[in-house]
Amino acid sequence: MSSTAIVPTLVRPSNRVAALVADSVLVALGVALIGASAQFSIHLPHTPVPITGQTFAVLLVGGAYGATRGFATLAAYLVVGGIGVGVFEGHSSGWDVLRFSSATGGYLVGMLVAATLVGWLADRGWDRQWVKSIPAMALGNIVIYAVGATWLARALDLTATQAWNLGVKDFLIGDALKILLAAGLLPASWWVVDRVRR
Repeated sequence: MSSTAIVPTLVRPSNRVAALVADSVLVALGVALIGASAQFSIHLPHTPVPITGQTFAVLLVGGAYGATRGFATLAAYLVVGGIGVGVFEGHSSGWDVLRFSSATGGYLVGMLVAATLVGWLADRGWDRQWVKSIPAMALGNIVIYAVGATWLARALDLTATQAWNLGVKDFLIGDALKILLAAGLLPASWWVVDRVRR
């Protein structure tokens, strides 16, 4: 199924109020999906970075929503969590999670960039078949690692090797599976976007 007509940068029904309502509903659904996915977490004994379902949701939102709505959704997610709603991992919240001294804040900021990148690629046709969306999602995941591990190294005063070991290495297999799951669910997400737009 082609997403060319389903995922423009922003929906543009003839009625601007309807467009705003549709976009608001989709952003809210995206925030809820990412917040719910964040609660699926596993804490490893040797790293402060938990395994969560967020990566799956972020990549799916980016692929289904496009760049502008993907960015808006992740920005809203960070703001909602920052002001105190427990949408981050373990129902945590607050701006402290996003501080430079936070071990996991960089992964959240990286998710904002990743959703925008995956959405930008989707806007250019990388999501027209679910198999072709995998490279876009892989690039998004690399962005999450790059921002998250760099932030982690700064927060904990780690070397590059230590940051790799604590913040990337143990997540590679799980994130590969999340990418496959997100890509496989793209057709269903296009259906949801289409129904909300109507």
